[in-house]
Amino acid sequence: MANEFPTTVDAAVRLLLSMVEESEQTKIAAMDSEDIYALHFGLGVWIRNHMGFYAGNDQLLKATGETEPDEASMVIMRAFRDRLRADLPKIH
Repeated sequence: MANEFPTTVDAAVRLLLSMVEESEQTKIAAMDSEDIYALHFGLGVWIRNHMGFYAGNDQLLKATGETEPDEASMVIMRAFRDRLRADLPKIH
């Protein structure tokens, strides 16, 4: 069953890009590193429950470089925020 879940941080970020509403993506892109912690009990819970951390998805856990789902979900949320920022139009 774990093969239904993303197994890399990039795959997890792509999944979030396809699921999180654009208005929320805009808010997340604007967050600084400390603000990301506010997502721990919302988006973080969703990541931990739906990306298989409690269903044997050890590949994704290992890919984050963490040993605990809480910390792993933070890695994914930061990567998501960073990807959103990278995708913002550049104004010169």
